Amino acid sequence: MSSIPRRIAEAFSGHRFAEAYGALADDVRWDLVGEDTLVGRQAVVDACEATRAELGDGSTEFLRFVVVADGDRVAVDAVARYTAADGGSGVVSSCDLYEFRDDRLTTIRSYAVELDPALGTREA
Repeated sequence: MSSIPRRIAEAFSGHRFAEAYGALADDVRWDLVGEDTLVGRQAVVDACEATRAELGDGSTEFLRFVVVADGDRVAVDAVARYTAADGGSGVVSSCDLYEFRDDRLTTIRSYAVELDPALGTREA
């Protein structure tokens, strides 16, 4: 069994997007539940690069990062504290579900919700 799906999912959910670009299927579909659906490799890359730019010089601390992998399907449950360069911060809980075919990422389904920053002091 290939370790590629787990490695790619961990990179993507960990905001190391560039590590995942090579595994994106041309017709990859990213469903940002309650927000948008992106279709196609370039649309996903553009969104990732916009996120990377938005995070800018700030920092990300993962308070929780749990990965469950079963062959071509991977789930990542994460809680992250984001701190901007100006000191502002926020905490986000997210769950990303990934589906692969022949080690190519075909589908991403992402759920995310902002949490009370006080929750970020312990594992949520």
